[in-house]
Parts: sequence; structure tokens; C-alpha cells
Amino acid sequence: MLVLRFEDGTIRIEGLEESTARAESLPDVVWDDRGLVARAPAFRYADIRRALCESDTAFEDHVRHESTLSLSHSYDLRPYQRDAGAAWRDNDDRGVVELPTGAGKTVLAVDAIATLGVPTLVVVPTIDLLTQWRRELETEFEVAVGQFGGGEQTQARITVSTYDSAYLRAEAVGGDFGLVVFDEVHHLGGEGYRDIARLLAAPARLGLTATFERSDGAHEVLEDLVGPKVYEASVDDLAGEHLAAYEIRRIEVELGPEEREAYEEAQGTFVDYLKRSNLSLASGSDYRKLVMRSGTDPEAREALLAKQRARRIMMNADAKVDTLGRLLDRHRGDRVIVFTAHTDLVYRLSDRYLLPAITSETGASERQEILDRFREGTYSRVVAANVLDEGVDVPDANVAVVLAGSGSEREFTQRLGRILRPKSDGRSALLYEVVTEETAEERVADRRR
Repeated sequence: MLVLRFEDGTIRIEGLEESTARAESLPDVVWDDRGLVARAPAFRYADIRRALCESDTAFEDHVRHESTLSLSHSYDLRPYQRDAGAAWRDNDDRGVVELPTGAGKTVLAVDAIATLGVPTLVVVPTIDLLTQWRRELETEFEVAVGQFGGGEQTQARITVSTYDSAYLRAEAVGGDFGLVVFDEVHHLGGEGYRDIARLLAAPARLGLTATFERSDGAHEVLEDLVGPKVYEASVDDLAGEHLAAYEIRRIEVELGPEEREAYEEAQGTFVDYLKRSNLSLASGSDYRKLVMRSGTDPEAREALLAKQRARRIMMNADAKVDTLGRLLDRHRGDRVIVFTAHTDLVYRLSDRYLLPAITSETGASERQEILDRFREGTYSRVVAANVLDEGVDVPDANVAVVLAGSGSEREFTQRLGRILRPKSDGRSALLYEVVTEETAEERVADRRR
């Protein structure tokens, strides 16, 4: 009789040579001459079980644990959350749900964990999210929750892990969980992180994200590792009823005479090199070629540095700083988050307008203190460089000012989502994009929309 076991990130299949089942009939199963057994990547566990059952092949399953959890929660799911959960269940408890920031993806996951009642691993990208998820799960389920990451390595039947820690631990613990939840599942598309999903045997898999598609096409790999997108709702689908109604206003500003001269000189150096080298930067591969050339070609290096100078000038223009001052005056009674791309601009704005600042250099305790004061109303505004885009529980705000950013739709969606939680007074949310006219930033802003 066949016997299935989890071993070092694989499914070990014993007795295959004596069985009527054939290795080629089982997904990704190969013969391991070292152990005289057959093996498959752990993530194929559910597929192997299904194939054996469909062929009426007898087998013993020592991968699947009989451990069950009796869990309940206090959430009252919204209609779209119930629909998303039903779509996931209908797809054999596999797949990705795409919902905007602030739409309650955590609630959906908590309900899935309670519904299945099996040992669960939740994988998150940051320490902040690790702490938030653990606190949420302990509060809702009133059970001990394990943690991989943040200086702790404790396993429980419900465990929260960072992607980095899961990458290190999956080979050892991959057979211990029946459900894995990937928060911000787009991170799983990275080459190394994909191994987390491959090394886990969990048959039930739920991916959560605000923007599933990746520019490098890696979301197609995730469909095999986690499942396809089974449900999506956009900001516009939910705004006005489940999320705050919102408005986006673009404000165009001019470069000063000295800024314009410096910008045109730097941009000209960059464009001239592209013309000489037949690079268009129409694709990411062209940009990678330029970066590779810059290691050995002085002209390529100067072009790359010139592009960075031009970008910094247009994104940190003096007129943007002045415009922010007028917007802060206009919204004295509102809760405002200011987003930039560069740390030095954050500190410049913090000094000029006395804004609490959060950057990658801000320690965890200081950042938490700033956000707590923002939440309780002691602070009514905060300025940040990228670090609040994802993975941080940001208190409610109703105004966002984007002074600079990338062309990423994901980044823009995350920033907009920071102000979309429904307001108790029914107020709409307002996002300002401040864009330097007659620069490449106009194309960047158009691309992310």
C-alpha cells in the first residue's frame, strides 16, 4: 500500500514500485534513487491525494493531521466579504482575493481560518504586520498564537510568520499546517519567496492583496502555487457604501528657473545617451541593460546618474513644498498623510511645517508612537517616504497628498486606500497628486492611474 509522508519540504511516497499507480500519473512525482522512494514538491500534496482517490488507489496518509480547532469570531461579514469567501471555498479552498486597502482582507482570512478549523500559518511581509496579525488572531480566537520572526521562533496551531522566517522554516514545518494565508501575496512572486509555497504541504491556500498582477508576470506562477484570482472588487466597486467616497485632484506646479535649467541639462544627458545606444526604456529589460552597462561604461554610468538627478529635481521641486503649505492651511481640520519618494524631502517638510516624520530610518518604537498619536488625534498630520505604503496599520485619515511616487499602480492603490476607511460623519476622502509639469513626472503619474 502507498504511504504518504512529509519530509524536508517534499511529499515522500513509499511503496510506489509495488502499487498499481504509476509515477508519471501523479503530478510532479519523480523517483529518488537515494532513498528508493518517490517524491514530489510538498505543494503538490492535494493534487496527489486527488489523483490517488480518482484512480481508486489505496494509500495511508501520514501527512494530513487530524488536529482540528474549534474557533469563532465576532465579525459580521459584509456582503462582498461573504461572496469572496464563497468563491474561495468553491475553488477547493484555494485562490487569491483582491480587495482594496481598508476593505477588510484580514476579516476574510479570520473567517476562513474559523471555517476550516485546521492548523494555520499566516505569512506576512513586515514585522509591523506580524504584530498586527498576531494581536488580531489572539483577540478574536482567544488562543495562543505562535510567531516566526521579530526575534521569536515559537510554533502553535495558529502561527504568524514573516516571509523571511517562513523561507527559513518551511522545509521543517511545512507538514504541520492545513491552511496557509499569504498576506500581500504579490510578494510571493519573488524568486526566493516562491519556495515558501513549494515547501508547504497545506492543501488550503488563501492569497490576499490589493493588486495581484505584477509587472514581471510572476502572478502567473502564483496561480500554480496558491490558486487563481477567485474574487476581486475595486475601489470604485466599494466606494460610497463600504468605503468612503473619494475624489482625486491633480495639481500641476512649475519648476523654478534654476531647477528647470538643471533638470533639462540632466534629462538631456540621459536622453542623448539613449539615442546613441539604441535603448528606449520601453521595457524593464532595457533599464536592466543600462544598469549593467553602467558598471563598465563611464557614459552609461553618467547617463544613469543624470537620470537620477533629473528625477530628484522634479520630485522634490520647491513649488511642491510651497503647495503643500497651502494644502495644509486649507485642511486644518482634517487628518492628513503626506507621501513622498525621498527621505531628505520628508525631513525638509518636517522641519518647515513641524510635521511628524516617518522614514526607513525611524525606529519601530518611535514610528508606533507617532501612529498612536495620529490615531488618538494628538497629531493631525504626518509625512512619510514610502514606508506607509504597505504593511503598516495606519490610523484613519481623510486627506492624502502625494508629492512624489513611482509609476506603480500598486503603490498608488495602497496610498489611496489609506484614506478610504468609512468616516463616521460620512465625509468623502480626498487625494491630491502634486505633479511637476513639463517633466517625465507627468507620464509617471499617468501610468500609475
